[in-house]
Amino acid sequence: MVRQRRNPIAWLARISYDGFVRALAALLALVWLGLAIRPKYRDVWLLENTPFVAGVVALFFLQRRMRLSRVSLGLIFLFCCMHLLGAHYSYAEMPYDEWTRTVFGRSLGEALGWERNHYDRLVHFCYGLLLAYPVRELFLRIANVRGFWGYFLPLDLTMSTSMIYELLEWASAVILPADANRSYLGSQGDPWDAQKDMALAAVGALLAMTLTAVVNMQTRRDFAWEWSESLRVKRTTPLGEEALPKAKPE
Repeated sequence: MVRQRRNPIAWLARISYDGFVRALAALLALVWLGLAIRPKYRDVWLLENTPFVAGVVALFFLQRRMRLSRVSLGLIFLFCCMHLLGAHYSYAEMPYDEWTRTVFGRSLGEALGWERNHYDRLVHFCYGLLLAYPVRELFLRIANVRGFWGYFLPLDLTMSTSMIYELLEWASAVILPADANRSYLGSQGDPWDAQKDMALAAVGALLAMTLTAVVNMQTRRDFAWEWSESLRVKRTTPLGEEALPKAKPE
């Protein structure tokens, strides 16, 4: 058996798992209820909450079959809160400038020279940063991936789902009325908005996987062996048309 080094987040294991899950669920319910009251655009709120509800239902059934780690659940909770906040105010009209002007006497946009509202950019970045690790846990525990693939595949899935979301936004631009589109899409006149959003999600996921790799490199003695083993060719004979004739009939 390979000896493991000290885990820097081992203290999380001392927290009651069921209590942790109940606390997160209760907090998320309170956040949802609070932000469901008088959103800026009710139609936009409904659109933004559709993927949220679908995700919560999927997570509920997943937890019944496979309990995610406290780290993954905490990261998912943080992203959900950010998304619900954007759904309440609309991503294009998040009033962070008003908040910072009230507290510091100057808006954040003025201080940084921004010409648009960048809350949507932040959430796209955090989509990769916060959700790549839970996706990695699914790949490790369901697909049993190891080494290089345990870092590349979460990055790949994060990028592909980000692309799918942008395609859905494109479809909504064709179907929805113009007023709802302006509030829901939040492109704010940027013709490269979709590309920038996908790039930020990819950067966030890449950062998350890099940090995960660094932690594992420091805490796991078998890190280098597992990485090299994952890239070793396991089957030298070709598949495709070579393997098809050898397949046994059912």
